[in-house]
Amino acid sequence: MHGTRILDEADRLMTVCNSCRYCEGLCAVFPAMEMRRAFSDGDLNYLANLCHSCGACYVDCQFSPPHEFNVNVPKTLAVARAESYAAYAWPRALSGAFARNGLVISIVAALSMAAFILGFAALNDRGVLIGVHTGPGAFYKLMPHSAMAVLFSAAFLYAVVALVMSVRAFWHDIGAPIGGHADGGSIFQAIRDAGELRYLHGGGVGCYNEDDKPTDRRKLFHHLTFYGFLLCFAATSVATLYHYLLGREAPYPWWDLPVVLGTLGGVGLIAGPIGLLVAKSRRAPELLDENSYGMDVGFIAMLFLTGLTGMLVLILRETAAMGPLLALHLGAVFALFITMPYGKFVHGIYRFAALVRYAQERRSEAGS
Repeated sequence: MHGTRILDEADRLMTVCNSCRYCEGLCAVFPAMEMRRAFSDGDLNYLANLCHSCGACYVDCQFSPPHEFNVNVPKTLAVARAESYAAYAWPRALSGAFARNGLVISIVAALSMAAFILGFAALNDRGVLIGVHTGPGAFYKLMPHSAMAVLFSAAFLYAVVALVMSVRAFWHDIGAPIGGHADGGSIFQAIRDAGELRYLHGGGVGCYNEDDKPTDRRKLFHHLTFYGFLLCFAATSVATLYHYLLGREAPYPWWDLPVVLGTLGGVGLIAGPIGLLVAKSRRAPELLDENSYGMDVGFIAMLFLTGLTGMLVLILRETAAMGPLLALHLGAVFALFITMPYGKFVHGIYRFAALVRYAQERRSEAGS
C-alpha cells in the first residue's frame, strides 16, 4: 500500500507495463521503470515527474481503455505529478492552496499588488498616475526604486527558498541515483534533455493532443514560453547590473540590451502561453488531470499577463497610460513570484531533478 490512492494505481500500471514493455522506446519513463521490480512512493513520484505527458503510450497501448486493464499512464502520472507538488511543498500549510483555485488566487494577488502600488503612488502625488514621465528614472515616479527593490527582492527570495526546500524534499524522497551521486556528465545530459524537450516527441513522431495525429505544436509553445521567460529574466538581470554598476536608470532606449532581451522574451511569453492554453483546451480529456486545471491555467495566465503588460509598458511608456500599466505589470510579476513554489512552475524543476537521476542511472547501466 502506498501513501495515496493514485500512487496505488500508478504502482498497478507500472507493474502491468513492466510485464509488457511495448512502450520502452517512447520516452524515459519506461526504461527507468524497467530498472525496478517494486516501486516505492519516491520511485512513483520520480516516474511521474519524468513523464512529459506526450500521450504516445496511451495511443500505442493495447490495454488502454476500454480494455479491462484500464491502463492510462499519462493521466495517472499527471495526477500523481500534481499531488507531488503538494506533497513536497514548503511550507506544508500552503501545499494545496493553488491546486483548484490557482487562476483566481493568481489574478487576485496580481490585482491586489497593482492596487497597492497605485495607492502608494496616489498618497504621494495623485498627478503621478496620469502624468507623462520620460527619461531615466521615469518608472520610479510611481514608486521609488529602493521600495520597489525591497518589495520584489523579498518576494523573489521567498520563492527561491521555498523552491529549494521543496526540491530538497523531492530529491531526498526519490533517493540517490542508482550507482552513486549525480555527476557533471549526468547534469549536463539533463540540461540538454530539458533544453530540447527531448521526451515530448512521443518516440519521435510528436505529441498527441486532441486526436491520434501527433504534432510538435506543444513542444513549440513550451519552447517559446520557457525561453521567453529566460530572456525576460536575463533582461531584468542586465538592467539590475546597469543600475547598480553603471548608475544607469530605467527606462532604456529601444536598442539597449535590456530592452532587446525583454522584447524578445515578451513576445515568447505572449505567443507561448496562448498556444499552450489553446492546446490544453483542445486536448483529449482522457489525457488530462481535471483537478489540476486551475493550477495549470493560473500559471500560464500569469506568464501571459507578465509578458503582455511588459510589452504594453514598453510601447506606451511615454504616454499617460504608463503608470497604471506599470502597476499592473509589477502586480503580475509579484503574483508570479509568490505562487511559483505552489503552482505549475515547480514541474520544470522537479522534472529536471528527475532527468538528472535518469541520466545517472543510464550512465551507470552503460558502465556496468
